[in-house]
Amino acid sequence: MNKSSLARCGAGISLLSVLVLGGCQSLQPARHASDDGAGAYATGRYRNLFAEAGYSQEEIRSKIDGAFQQLFHGDPANEAVYYEAGSNSNGPLAYITDIKHRDVRTEGLSYGMIIAVQLDKKREFDALWNWSMTYLYNADTNHFSYGFFSWQARTNGVRMSQFVAPDGEEYYVMALYFAANRWGNGEGIYNYKEQADQLLWRMKNRHRITSTMNWRGGSRSITGGPLFDVEHKMVLFTPSDERMRFTDPSYHLPAFYELWARWGPEEDREFWKEAAQVSRDFFVRVTHPVTGLNPSYAHFDGSLVTNYGGRYSTNFTYDAFRTAGNWAVDWSWWAKDPRQRELSDRLQAFFESQGTNYGCQFTLDGEPFEDRHAEGLVAINAVASLAATDAARAKRFVEALWNTPTPAGLERYYEGLLYMMALLHCSGEFRIWMPQ
Repeated sequence: MNKSSLARCGAGISLLSVLVLGGCQSLQPARHASDDGAGAYATGRYRNLFAEAGYSQEEIRSKIDGAFQQLFHGDPANEAVYYEAGSNSNGPLAYITDIKHRDVRTEGLSYGMIIAVQLDKKREFDALWNWSMTYLYNADTNHFSYGFFSWQARTNGVRMSQFVAPDGEEYYVMALYFAANRWGNGEGIYNYKEQADQLLWRMKNRHRITSTMNWRGGSRSITGGPLFDVEHKMVLFTPSDERMRFTDPSYHLPAFYELWARWGPEEDREFWKEAAQVSRDFFVRVTHPVTGLNPSYAHFDGSLVTNYGGRYSTNFTYDAFRTAGNWAVDWSWWAKDPRQRELSDRLQAFFESQGTNYGCQFTLDGEPFEDRHAEGLVAINAVASLAATDAARAKRFVEALWNTPTPAGLERYYEGLLYMMALLHCSGEFRIWMPQ
């Protein structure tokens, strides 16, 4: 399948609107399978919210290319988050670093990879994957994190944590499948589909392993298992501590799970299909009924986690930014759950009530406690427009993203990566790359 046949744009916009606004491209025949929903996977169309707002394709292309250039190849002192780091027998190495905290995280590496595959940047993709496998992959079969990636390291590759943050694995898997489908498979670590299949299988099925680790001057016994709670069909916040057996709403990615139900190991496909619906139901339970805000962590029933993380856990804080983007993209790609439209409307109504310079951390009922206007939150609030029904209000959030410069300075890691992905989502360029 050639690359142009993969350009799509989402459901929720009429053919007349497409013709008038120039907001979508449809270069692939529509699908009609009964469980494929009515979104981009089924229709072959992605909405281009920027085009709908009146921006030209030339302006949109320039904005996306400029943001990528700045974040990946800009001034290393104040703009870039991507840094090349030599090479090894597998080729070039590169990492993405959290500038503020001076570390490297699987979150950023996997985000960088999915951005790279969407923009056809194979060199950057391979270099990030090589760094991940070289420094963060746990190959020791007796390690409690065997088969997964330690979530945090220094820029020289020395690990700062032996634990796993499952959102990184989720994005690694999706990025690898897209790479296999867009570029084909190579050898070794660059056999993308083989790597994705193995990692996805472990995420659900890996056996429990107990091992010891150094801990505050002594040793501690840790038991780790799969990254999903199989009974509840939900991603875990961490698989390595029974005291923290809860979830993170922003780790729920039903749009991805639907693809894994089609492309992943056959024995687990029904599980991923069910997990997608579980996450859709969970979004409704875990969001505030008026503000649409969600906590950073939650129990499987949606109740608050009060014994870990303090105020960060129980309120709308940095992790929580991403949740609205997850349900909006799920609507864009699959359009299976109209409740996601209500969630976007509720959330955007709340932020509209806060004015144009709203803060970035709130109690769930809407009381602010950090007034910094975070570019990453602006970005995700624009992505929420993919599911919103109030067109005029949704357009204002899209325009707010458009008018926000590419993040620079100390906060540019998290804000910049959310911003970059939001540009792709809102331009219809964050696409499902189908098997060839």
